[in-house]
Amino acid sequence: MKHHGKFSSREQQGQQLDSATQQAQQARDFASTEELLRYDAAQTAVPAIIAQRLAKSAEGLPRPKKSWWARLFGK
Repeated sequence: MKHHGKFSSREQQGQQLDSATQQAQQARDFASTEELLRYDAAQTAVPAIIAQRLAKSAEGLPRPKKSWWARLFGK
C-alpha cells in the first residue's frame, strides 16, 4: 500500500508539472500588432554583440529636433 502511495504522489507531481508547462505555452491574444511586438521584445534578449553594433551605428545619426513646445518651455 505504501508503495502505491509514493507512486501516486510522483504521478501527481508529474501532472502538476505538465499543467504548469501547458499554461506557459498557452496561446495569447493581442489587440494589435504593436502589442505583440512589445511583448516579443520584452521576452527576447538582445545579444551583447548586436547591442554594441547598434550603439556604434547610432552614434553618427543626428539628434532629432526638439518639438516646438519643448523649445518654447525650455525642456
